Amino acid sequence: MLDFKNYINRPEYDFLRDNPHLGKNVLFVTLGGSYAYGTNVEGSDVDLRGCALNSRAELLRMSGFEQVVDTNTDTTIYSFMKLIELITSCNPNTIEMLGCRREDYCLMTGIGQELLDNRKMFLSKLAVQSFSGFANQQLRRLENALARDTYPQAEKERHILGSCRSAMADFKNRYEEFPEGSIKLHIEKSEREDLESEIFADVHLTNYPLRDYISIWADMNNIVKDYAKLNKRNRKKDEAHLNKHAMHLVRLFLMCLDILEKEEIITYREQDRALLMSIRGGAYQKEDGTYKPDFFELIDALEKRVAYAAANTGLPEQPDYIKIDEFVLSANERVINNAF
Repeated sequence: MLDFKNYINRPEYDFLRDNPHLGKNVLFVTLGGSYAYGTNVEGSDVDLRGCALNSRAELLRMSGFEQVVDTNTDTTIYSFMKLIELITSCNPNTIEMLGCRREDYCLMTGIGQELLDNRKMFLSKLAVQSFSGFANQQLRRLENALARDTYPQAEKERHILGSCRSAMADFKNRYEEFPEGSIKLHIEKSEREDLESEIFADVHLTNYPLRDYISIWADMNNIVKDYAKLNKRNRKKDEAHLNKHAMHLVRLFLMCLDILEKEEIITYREQDRALLMSIRGGAYQKEDGTYKPDFFELIDALEKRVAYAAANTGLPEQPDYIKIDEFVLSANERVINNAF
């Protein structure tokens, strides 16, 4: 068993001590990925995640770093201000850092512990939108891969169209809303030799924010690119990846339910480990690589449970912005006064 408490004392983690953004500014370092969830297998990489205060100079100059990424050790350390922004929106990739087991924190300081002790101030109904968005990404990857193996080209194109339309339904939550019918996607016969049919777009927008427009088409482009990548896959290797996507899809729903029903962030999935590991091990996958109806019934049940929990949760619509601002001000004052 790995000794995570002393893990960052290894020479390859010297950057945590030597990087000018880190050093004494680091608030905490914890496990990320499969080890944090309890879904690791033999050969799983050790990912570390953490947070570091912005320096006095950065705060006074209103500038600074957002994150330090060390690819050699799969470590990401977010700046304090960036992490606060992300967890305030209940971003799944970062809010989970506040719900790890006590023994999975490799380093913890006073302000870091204050952040963990007050983690409930970040919880709100925003979790529904943020976790569902991440879950839909996982589901899209899974469905696209299955469509790649079992559908003729025309049917695959219809599947991509469905994924794009699902993404469009969520655009109103992230971008400037556009009138109904302003962006219309449809399938017609293709003039390309490699396609039987093709998705076309009719776009009629006036005075629409350019940055939002670019982001919308970037999202659409990612859907098509994700699908294209699956056409060049190693089947055996990718089946393991697909099962991992399927597992994380379920894990995201379960973590969202903890937030809505228990008002808790529970990163290590001890109670659900048997289910998650069975999914990762291929228990829900058929011999032809597709998934059994039981899996999609499970997803449907989880989606309905999340919808019910969202309607009945005691969480507020928005996080406690006043308390968050007070905490940020207190932490940054200590940095400016060199009292941390």
